[in-house]
Amino acid sequence: MELYNSVVGFFQSGGLFMYPIMVVLALGLAIAIERYIYLSLAKTTNQRLWNKLMPLLKEGKYRQVAADIAKSRSAISHIFNYGLSRARTSRRRDDVEIAMEEGLMETVPNLEKRTPYLATFANIATLLGLLGTIIGLIKAFTAVANVNPAEKAELLAASISIAKPEAGTARPPTSSASWS
Repeated sequence: MELYNSVVGFFQSGGLFMYPIMVVLALGLAIAIERYIYLSLAKTTNQRLWNKLMPLLKEGKYRQVAADIAKSRSAISHIFNYGLSRARTSRRRDDVEIAMEEGLMETVPNLEKRTPYLATFANIATLLGLLGTIIGLIKAFTAVANVNPAEKAELLAASISIAKPEAGTARPPTSSASWS
């Protein structure tokens, strides 16, 4: 329960920019979870098909391989389909490899779909946090602008510091301030 109170207290003290940061977090988590599930299923399907096709390929049963590939919609079946179609027209190994690489270049974008958004969301969240910090600093300096000069340093330090000492305890001096 104490962890929950700490997280809620941190969120509340973060200000208005915590809400957009939370939206970015939710979107990023949704994409990460969706990609994890999709890639896990793709890996399992590809591994199962690979284990089924390799013995057939070693035995030279290309018609059986083609029939099994036609039934599957996995990424590896797409790549094998390119290779087998080229193997029918050309017996050179290089031609078959090039055809399989073409199939791979068509398959990889489906596997990497939406992953660049994760880096973008991380940058957006960082910049929103920085913007909130800058706005907080502007408010802090504005608040102490019309105060007695003797009290400015103390008020400024209190307004930009996150750490709050408990009542009745002395706070040890620090060499650097915590910025919110």
